[in-house]
Amino acid sequence: MRLPAGYTLRRATPADAPLIQTQRDAMFVDMGKDPHKLQQVHTAALGWHRRMLQTGLYEGFLVESEGEVVAGAGLLWRDWPPNPDTTEQTRAYILNVYVQPPHRGKGLAQFLIEEMLAECALRGVHVVSLHASEAGRPIYERLGFRSNSEMELVLP
Repeated sequence: MRLPAGYTLRRATPADAPLIQTQRDAMFVDMGKDPHKLQQVHTAALGWHRRMLQTGLYEGFLVESEGEVVAGAGLLWRDWPPNPDTTEQTRAYILNVYVQPPHRGKGLAQFLIEEMLAECALRGVHVVSLHASEAGRPIYERLGFRSNSEMELVLP
């Protein structure tokens, strides 16, 4: 898939951490999360993004239009032990997929996912996971993602 005319792709730098965190906050608001709670974690999450971009453990992919970032997504590189299905020790986790409302419906999210999957292939990483919002699920399913048996517990 190609970007529509007028859009360009670039990689994020540590200086983009505030922008990425702002998109992440907007993504969570779109998913119905409490903006007050997001405000409480914003600074800590911003520091995490800056640090992870600096170390290269997080790679951000940003789409611009007329000099403004209008969409973004990220790959988190995870060290993981081999299991019966693979001997790979690096896995990728996709997060922070966000497209500003005026730019939705143009294939930008799918383009970003495809770019990140191509980066995984270049690195020889074949296990990629993510958490899908209801809005994003159809895109991921079209690209071959499927639900698995993972569960979560948040300790008090």
